[in-house]
Amino acid sequence: MNPPSRNVERGAATREHLLGVATRLFAERGYEGTSIDAVLTETGVSRGSLYHHFKGKDALFDAVLEAVELDVGRRLVAAVGTDSSRDPATALRLGCMAWIGIAGDPVVQRILLIDAPGVLGWARWRELDERHAFGKIKQTVAELARDGVFDASMADLFAHVLLASMNEIALLVARADNQRAAIRHARAAVDELLRRLLRPT
Repeated sequence: MNPPSRNVERGAATREHLLGVATRLFAERGYEGTSIDAVLTETGVSRGSLYHHFKGKDALFDAVLEAVELDVGRRLVAAVGTDSSRDPATALRLGCMAWIGIAGDPVVQRILLIDAPGVLGWARWRELDERHAFGKIKQTVAELARDGVFDASMADLFAHVLLASMNEIALLVARADNQRAAIRHARAAVDELLRRLLRPT
């Protein structure tokens, strides 16, 4: 009989394998074009094992989305850095610029921006985003409000406006024929937007 720790490790490895393959399939084929049977074929995992880890296709997609959100969060933190002395305006600008580049990733485009709101519903999509990227935006905007950059009563609204703007720009970049040029133009536009938003009143 295998020791409990070995079984836990094997179960965790199976779950990660399923998530990795499902992420690739959802990114390539979209949610509707990806079946449980396709995941089973690609992974070689039994149906019973898959359903042990995930109740169904929606649950599998939910877990994939959270993994994508975590990865985006790590990439944003790497771009912004962890210097506690950095002012929030600089951190926000660095994060927004990094997001434009990250949103060029086909996995992020298809899973997070295109399929997630329709598959999981807006509420669940926003719940996950608030735990990750959107949560960081709200925190930084709140810091700016405390610094007197704008009225604190409008901080939450500004965070939503900024998120919507960044996601729309990301979708425009995703659909562009020349993504390098689109990213360059998008960064220039966002830089101007933030300059106007964050200028002293």
